[in-house]
Amino acid sequence: MATPRASDLLGTTTLITGGNEFLAERTITSARAAIRAVDADADISEMAAAELGPGALAEISSPSLFATRRSVVVRAIEDVPADTAPALLSYVESPAPDVHLVLHHTGGAKGKALLDSLRKAGTVEVKALALKKWELPRWVVAEFASSGAKVGDSVAAALVDAVGEDMRALAAAVDQLVADAADEPVTAELVRRYFGGRAEVKGFAIADAAIDGNQGEALEQLRWAFGSRVDSVLITSAVANGLRSVARYASAPRGLREADLAREVGVPAWKLRSLAAQSRGWSPRGLATAIQAAAQADADVKGAAGDRLWACERLVISVVEARGLR
Repeated sequence: MATPRASDLLGTTTLITGGNEFLAERTITSARAAIRAVDADADISEMAAAELGPGALAEISSPSLFATRRSVVVRAIEDVPADTAPALLSYVESPAPDVHLVLHHTGGAKGKALLDSLRKAGTVEVKALALKKWELPRWVVAEFASSGAKVGDSVAAALVDAVGEDMRALAAAVDQLVADAADEPVTAELVRRYFGGRAEVKGFAIADAAIDGNQGEALEQLRWAFGSRVDSVLITSAVANGLRSVARYASAPRGLREADLAREVGVPAWKLRSLAAQSRGWSPRGLATAIQAAAQADADVKGAAGDRLWACERLVISVVEARGLR
């Protein structure tokens, strides 16, 4: 994603709408980078909308003693206090020239009236919506384009099939492929070779071993993956996707034809046989526990914890232990 220019941001308000954390954080990070690029001493701050009291907006727009430019993020604006909303709208209509304000509405009906008013007040809206699987290849094509590489739909679809639906993992995979390909074209064969030799085999081999309850094999594959510098996001994504597939299979209506069942579960038909075998070892309680562990590991490898290897090892152990819950 190209970094915007600070000249296009200062004196404006960016309105992020939607609960896609990856896209929202990417927008915020790019905006901050743009401001810092022209002013290394720029003031970067954020607050929860619930804390946006009467004096907060005045503080946002007031000149800083230590910086001439400011980037302020207000999160979850659906929680803006009712008595603050008019002042917020007034500020957006007449913003401070050296401030870039980012407002994030995470979705849902709450705060819709304020959201509509902010749109009319002159904000620049950036949508951060979750994409359906069939929409992801088009997004992947755009990711390659932003990195200077041109790929077709078949290449993008092959990458989605290999990596899964996690947009952060897909973005990391695009970066890796572009870097490895250098000036050579990125082809579907390169995707299969790259992820067959590195990410897919390791990530999904780790996932399958853990879901099958084979802790020793999963940990061995994990350490080999880290030794080959496989991105930990791809590993946690593979485990999470594997668990979700088992959960969808286990809860799918019985008696469906193979094609209908594959559509219901969201996997290729050939995957159903392995899911049937895996699901027999899991209880609903165990799956819920394992999926929670995967969510925590995903947060850890994205910055909540310092040791990514330990976060992945703990995930493997947690999944194997959850398999035994009844």
